[in-house]
Amino acid sequence: MQITVNGEKREVRPGTTVAGLLKELGIDYRYMALERNRIIVPKQEYEKVVLQEGDEIEVVRFVGGG
Repeated sequence: MQITVNGEKREVRPGTTVAGLLKELGIDYRYMALERNRIIVPKQEYEKVVLQEGDEIEVVRFVGGG
């Protein structure tokens, strides 16, 4: 199944959740936000939201500094 992550096409297995995708990408989701098809997905939903063919995912990581 094909999705887009931050503008790049990516293959994932059917049934992959948002949490599963982030694990595959090696991303610690404590310090980031995620949009699925331009809608923010709450962190408490990451284990429940199953990705669908053609989904567009944007991962935004928080960066500290000043």
